[in-house]
Amino acid sequence: MRVVVHGGAGGAPDEPAPRQAVLDEAAERGTDARTPLDAVEAALAPLESSPRFNAGVGGAVQSDGVVRTDAGVMTSDREIGAACSMPGVEHAAGVARVVHSETPHIFVSGEHAVDLAVDFGVETGVDLLTDETRERYEDEEPPRGGPREHLDWLATRFGSGSDQAGGGPGNDADGDGKRGAPDHDTVGAVATDGERFAAATSTGGRSFALAGRVGDVPQVGSGFFCTEAGGASATGAGEDIARVTLSRRAAGYLDDGLGAQAAADRAISEFEEITGSGAGVIVLGEDGAGSAFNTEGMQTSIAYK
Repeated sequence: MRVVVHGGAGGAPDEPAPRQAVLDEAAERGTDARTPLDAVEAALAPLESSPRFNAGVGGAVQSDGVVRTDAGVMTSDREIGAACSMPGVEHAAGVARVVHSETPHIFVSGEHAVDLAVDFGVETGVDLLTDETRERYEDEEPPRGGPREHLDWLATRFGSGSDQAGGGPGNDADGDGKRGAPDHDTVGAVATDGERFAAATSTGGRSFALAGRVGDVPQVGSGFFCTEAGGASATGAGEDIARVTLSRRAAGYLDDGLGAQAAADRAISEFEEITGSGAGVIVLGEDGAGSAFNTEGMQTSIAYK
């Protein structure tokens, strides 16, 4: 089993070493799995539990003060599972796995996804707010009215930056739109056993987004994609990733015969040319793993057995 994971593309982390240690542990955990699908779910679990990443515990807070998690998985036989807008669900990738393996559907959302999690043993009702995310939200004098008031409030807080948001005012210091808090980042994994591939991405979304907003992560072809040639997981400016279906673009280059690193490089180059935004992508193909990003940083880890 070979596994590659990422901890999100965004600002340079203040404490990269402890984040890297969690990523290394996650990748190693994935290599003990029986199948690539088991591997990506296992690899994402410790990242979803770590407040150092924007997935599960410590996820981004939406405009109504609620953390809602999203995730998607795909296997090389083109089977898909995704779930979104789930309050209180730490392991969103586990729910996406349930949709993939236990339902005839590819996407389940909101309270119904939470109900699905309950029936299949994925823990719900978890307090995903940390002291830091709660304090950051309250410091922004959050809105109390309806969606129109929320939109007025978030107009100066939700820019064109990355889904790795722990962020808020001040994170886009150089004005280039490539915002990203240094310690809160979307997570993803791709795995292969030499014959089959699986890809998965999990997130808490984007801080100060409109309540109910869903970004690229659970959208097939945008946050994740997988074919018989390999898989990809994307991270970054969610709306822009969805506009160019970044993961599908990267995986498509594997189908065209490019190696994993060349596929990642080309996909990010095209993404930046088209959107001007910040993103990163990990790619795993038959020749190995590759990664590329155009933000300040994106930490990754690779493990194999």
